[in-house]
Amino acid sequence: MISAGEFRNGVTMEYEGDPYVIVEFQHVKPGKGAAFVRTKVKNLKTGAVLEKTFRPTEKMPRAHIDRQDMQYLYSDGELFHFMNTETFDQIALNAADVDDSLKFVRENDVVKVLSYAGKVFGIEPPLFVELEITDTEPGFAGNTAQGATKPAIVETGAQVQVPLFINQGEKIKIDTRTGEYLGRANG
Repeated sequence: MISAGEFRNGVTMEYEGDPYVIVEFQHVKPGKGAAFVRTKVKNLKTGAVLEKTFRPTEKMPRAHIDRQDMQYLYSDGELFHFMNTETFDQIALNAADVDDSLKFVRENDVVKVLSYAGKVFGIEPPLFVELEITDTEPGFAGNTAQGATKPAIVETGAQVQVPLFINQGEKIKIDTRTGEYLGRANG
């Protein structure tokens, strides 16, 4: 059990039968009345973000989230297939479970499969990936506008905004949480 007074960002808890993660919290002590904890919590099954207020003494059970390393094998159009790299067991997830979390993941890359009470509810890609640019407009000499970007398509089919000097065939580093270009890949 965890009390609302112990809330921190990233803590998982069960609330009304669903697993939630605390995205934001604030301990509030008004001049009059009792203190309370104002939170933003994200439902791990649906992705919905709610604003909730708790008394500091309220207790909730902790939600145990299993994070298992699995290799993304392939997609057959309807299902996405993953393999446990230790036991070689395979699972198939539908598009609703995967959402758009695989847009920067290539076949054979290792991801974390998230499950709660034995039910898979999401995929956590690596935080940073290095992907090759398969299509982008060429940069123009003399086009030196500060911070100017252009769209580029990477090998997984996702679109990323890159600086004008990046060309087709180059490898770039991407933050998978934001889809942001971080720089050229080393090597």
